[in-house]
Amino acid sequence: QVQLVESGGGLVQAGGSLRLSCAASGGIFIMNDMAWYHKTPGEQRELVAAITSAGRTNYTDSVKGRFIISRNNAKKTVYLQMNSLKPEDTAVYYCTAKIRKFSGFVYGPEYDYWGQGTQVTVSS
Repeated sequence: QVQLVESGGGLVQAGGSLRLSCAASGGIFIMNDMAWYHKTPGEQRELVAAITSAGRTNYTDSVKGRFIISRNNAKKTVYLQMNSLKPEDTAVYYCTAKIRKFSGFVYGPEYDYWGQGTQVTVSS
């Protein structure tokens, strides 16, 4: 079973930095587009940053110039470098990946997988 496991969240003061990691494991698979979302209480998950398998990136306006998404395909890991953090960045951050699993003969259809989330708290 494919799993995504996030790490790197925590408590930081405004202006500080954190680096989130999300590692995928569980069999043979291909990871296509990957992304980070965040969620605050009472709100829906919102896209923060995304990266394609070719390395093209896009960011929500509120994090442009502060956050950097990257990936290491050999390590099956996606990262989110978060700089100049603000209290409004406080949220649970989730990684997601579009993954095709190898069945033993062919790669199957693409499905979305999600991590369990990691809390980021920015104090003022």
